[in-house]
Amino acid sequence: MTFNEYWLAERFLMKRPNLRGSLKQAFGDNIYYRDERGRWQQQDSHHSYADGAPNLHNIRNDTQADRVLVGAEYAFWGGNGPPIDQAFRDYSGHDICAGRNHKSNFPDDLARDFTTWLRSLDQQGYLGDPLD
Repeated sequence: MTFNEYWLAERFLMKRPNLRGSLKQAFGDNIYYRDERGRWQQQDSHHSYADGAPNLHNIRNDTQADRVLVGAEYAFWGGNGPPIDQAFRDYSGHDICAGRNHKSNFPDDLARDFTTWLRSLDQQGYLGDPLD
């Protein structure tokens, strides 16, 4: 969905940062939307400056595509994820474990095999606290 669809959807209002709430609430990720003139706006969050001012570098980086990934099937291990099989670390020159913010178009067979492996772990949802 677009950032504005995410921003406006009632079911994701609780994903907006609440800097007066718990640490988890403070790190809500529903922080970007376009105003009526089409300019990006950034909610006071961990992506803005300490005084709440918008961080233009983060806005440019985070909104390169006007898309938010929303999923119902996921596993979040935090800092305690399972070891990734070596086969996925060198899959015909594609490393699925290249690190944070890594973006790539993986071959269909790699995506299929990795998804099959993940599902075989039979673990879903929030499984561990974030590393940081």
